[in-house]
Amino acid sequence: MMVGISGHRRLRDPAGWEWVGRELLTCLAPLPPRVVGVTSLAIGADTVFAEAVLRLGGALKVVVPFAGYEERFDEGRERERYLSLLGRAASVEVLRAEVTEQEAYFAAGRRVVDISSLLLLVWDGRPAAGLGGTGDIAAYARRERKAVVHINPETRTVTR
Repeated sequence: MMVGISGHRRLRDPAGWEWVGRELLTCLAPLPPRVVGVTSLAIGADTVFAEAVLRLGGALKVVVPFAGYEERFDEGRERERYLSLLGRAASVEVLRAEVTEQEAYFAAGRRVVDISSLLLLVWDGRPAAGLGGTGDIAAYARRERKAVVHINPETRTVTR
């Protein structure tokens, strides 16, 4: 089963990542064995999701928004975490360059939705701050009639 992720890069309360990680594991654990997690490995929700998928014995399919994407990560821990997870991916798809980075992020988010049978959204429910944000991906998933689990880190609620 291919399960995609879209979500926030940062939370108002960074302690919320522990709760998000537990909820992602709770969503993934009952799925059929060998889940394939579809992700762009952005910091935040994507990396927490990727680590949960690997912890449960699943595989990663990474959708990279554009060549050189790793340069968008701060040097040090963030970039090392990205490169480490990328190195553990079963497959990597690098999308062709778009006109702007935001368009590239939106294209990557749509690709994640398109190839996933289930989408997990780590999202506060607010509109996207820029093109390709989680609000845009949530709207696209609804238009495509994808199954979605909404994990709201602000209210700490999960809606299936």
